[in-house]
Amino acid sequence: MQWSDLLCAERLSDPKYAEGRNRSIFVQDHDRIVFSAPFRRLANKTQVHPLYENDHIHHRLIHSVEVGSVGRSLAMHIGHWLIEQGEIGPHEDHSLANVVQAACAAHDIGNPPFGHSGEASIGDWFAERFDTGGGLCGALDSGLRDEFAAFEGNAQGFRIITRLEMYRSAGGMRLSKAVLGAFMKYPATAATRAALPAETRKTYVGLKKFGVFAAEEALFAEVAQGCGLPEEEIAGGRWWRRHPLVFVVEAADDICYNIVDLEDAYTSGDLPYDVVRDLLEDLAGRPNRDTAGLTRTEHIALLRSLAIGRAIDACVAAFCGNYPAIMAGSFSDSLIGASTCAGSFARIEDMAHERIFTSRRKTELEISGRQVIRNVLDGVLPVYETLAAAGWEAEALKGHPAQIARALSLDLRDIDGPEPALHALADFVSGMTDRYALSVSRMLSGT
Repeated sequence: MQWSDLLCAERLSDPKYAEGRNRSIFVQDHDRIVFSAPFRRLANKTQVHPLYENDHIHHRLIHSVEVGSVGRSLAMHIGHWLIEQGEIGPHEDHSLANVVQAACAAHDIGNPPFGHSGEASIGDWFAERFDTGGGLCGALDSGLRDEFAAFEGNAQGFRIITRLEMYRSAGGMRLSKAVLGAFMKYPATAATRAALPAETRKTYVGLKKFGVFAAEEALFAEVAQGCGLPEEEIAGGRWWRRHPLVFVVEAADDICYNIVDLEDAYTSGDLPYDVVRDLLEDLAGRPNRDTAGLTRTEHIALLRSLAIGRAIDACVAAFCGNYPAIMAGSFSDSLIGASTCAGSFARIEDMAHERIFTSRRKTELEISGRQVIRNVLDGVLPVYETLAAAGWEAEALKGHPAQIARALSLDLRDIDGPEPALHALADFVSGMTDRYALSVSRMLSGT
């Protein structure tokens, strides 16, 4: 892979677009993302703690902004090193930083309400419908069912930014191919991934999940070709090697959610001060300053800042140390996992799984959130079932399904079969905020 291709500034579905004199196309990409409605909705989507009343607990929008900040710093450090090595030209470090910041801003844009538990709830609901057969779900091509039964927020995010938002079905936000390449963590469809040998899925990090729906595969193929990503072919399918900047975006996410989850756990009372302090000091070291006058909250904030700085340095070193493999498309680890901070992060993750993700309030709200999502899906599905019976003519909807469609402002454009209908259903539910999902659930169930 070559940086002249990887930093492709050509817009998806708009190749003749020329950037302005005073604002690079990658900065414009960032602005298109942050001014979009899907990005704005992240302000009311769970990061870890659903529907929390403490204003200092992170939600998805703040998390995305912070990931962008860390990603920009990582990319600037890496860019300076690449300039020193003669790999990129002068000032191209800014291009790297802008690409990564934009991709970081979009990295969670496809996440449904209630976080990863919401993602699992959507997938489980579809899986049950496929098992029972019949109706719209029964009519879906069996080769596409994994896209819904293992619903994936990363694939939904790519769908939003390349199809649904702004120029609908005509390139979406029309972002640069460099930003779209840096966004794509898992460059394969569900069907292609399922057809690969289990050993192949295990040995390449980009195949841990799927990251693009079949409906958008051609769009990503265009991105991959523009960025010069190596393509791998299998019988009846294809997948691609990761864009090198994906590792930087992923590292920024890993740094933020691991370290900031600890700070939130202290704020929410799920973890005591001494446990959080010790874990952060394990990563950051003890501050080289007098902390006696700090409150406990201030001390944790200081350690969080130092820990992020230490992690950035370690991930930059990991990128530089594994550079040949990253550029060859053979590197199959995370930058955190390949860094000197790997042990500290493993201890943080263990604590999160033992005591943060299993806290009583979080567990209770995840159970409630699961039922909320099921209520919404059960209540809205009849609209699409009726639409199918009406020959996909939205104007033919009558009675209660028409009322639901009107009350929820359902977008029924471009639906002409089971696949686009089920995607439209998933688009609606995954796009909801936590509070709106709860409100719609109550309306549909009459409670």
